[in-house]
Amino acid sequence: MRREFSAGGVLVRRLSGGRRVAAIRPAGKPQGVWALPKGLIGPNERPEETALREVEEETGARGRLDGKLGDVRYVYTWAGERVFKVVSFYLVRYSSGRLGDVPPEHAHEVAEARWLPLEDAPRLLAYRGEREMAERALERLARSSSASGRSG
Repeated sequence: MRREFSAGGVLVRRLSGGRRVAAIRPAGKPQGVWALPKGLIGPNERPEETALREVEEETGARGRLDGKLGDVRYVYTWAGERVFKVVSFYLVRYSSGRLGDVPPEHAHEVAEARWLPLEDAPRLLAYRGEREMAERALERLARSSSASGRSG
């Protein structure tokens, strides 16, 4: 069985009305199929670097790492071959950029990018493992806010 290793980000931003998470509708997927930005780890690239690169390539926004959230593991079939995949997800705090300003060379990968309410992400994201990563981001941000006495 072939193995693949990817990384992605749960990009969060505080906007009026609360925290938001950047979600994408991958090209070719129907309306309402929301996913987190992620992609294959490149040669000589660390998973953390991949997560930041994929967030920027697929959403147009940039952020800074705030720790690993966990790994999602699954098996899928591609061209008749079974593939064992591990995707490492990181919490990424928004720093700059405009959601949807996807670089032209990556525009074919993403049909749409949108800020979703972080509290709703565990329900709105299409894939179970990604819903779990959004839940972990919510929990981590709630802990850090209460520990620091802030709401940020």
